[in-house]
Amino acid sequence: MARAKVCVLRTAGTNCDQETAFAFLKVGAEAQLVHINQVINNEKDFQDFQILAIPGGFSYGDDIAAGKILANELRYKLIDSIAKFIKDGKLIIGICNGFQILVKSGLLPGNDNLKQEVSLIINDSGKFEDRWVYLKSQKSKVKSQKCVWTKDLPEIIYLPVAHGEGKFVTLDKAILNRLRKNSQIVFQYCNERGAFEGYPSNPNGSEEHIAGICDETGRILGMMPHPERHTEFTQHPRWMSLKNKREGGGLQIFRNGVEFIKKNF
Repeated sequence: MARAKVCVLRTAGTNCDQETAFAFLKVGAEAQLVHINQVINNEKDFQDFQILAIPGGFSYGDDIAAGKILANELRYKLIDSIAKFIKDGKLIIGICNGFQILVKSGLLPGNDNLKQEVSLIINDSGKFEDRWVYLKSQKSKVKSQKCVWTKDLPEIIYLPVAHGEGKFVTLDKAILNRLRKNSQIVFQYCNERGAFEGYPSNPNGSEEHIAGICDETGRILGMMPHPERHTEFTQHPRWMSLKNKREGGGLQIFRNGVEFIKKNF
């Protein structure tokens, strides 16, 4: 097929759209910045793309709650188009504010009526957390990884976080158990040895140290850390001492999405 086409969705307050588009360009995709109003006004169509990326930032100034307004626009103005996009087997990734949007729209962790079952709320520290963290990937738990975005990732990766509302919480224990059972917990905060600890290794107090989840198909991924900010090895804070000076630790996530599209469309 031709190059995978990525819609990088943006609106007022989005500020990671250029980096996200660049990450997809680096792995051979065609990335286009699309304003939400262009889709609402039928100037652009999600169906012309195979990947929908919702990047980080502060959409609409995080008014009401982080990501809530854009989540409502997706749910109440564009849900038919989004539903067709998902039904066609296409991919969605939401990063930081994008993750907040996916959970508040009900697209993650996913259910038939789009009921919101999880959320991302104010960090336990009560402040904006802006630094690098270690993440344990699904590889450390599951032999056959469900999430298509995490193929061939090492057990532990290192990425930056930058959020004030990143604490992952579930509506109840049954939903948390469902996420475990269905292998939907994709990333968890850990220390450099892969052990789970409290703050600062877990920067926000997330339940089960959860930093990212997928839907039951493994095609929709939401994560708080920023893989688009670590696509070049020189972006690592200790890059001079790295043994592997090939690429940044987040680039494989974007490559996985593009390779999936190339194989399946």
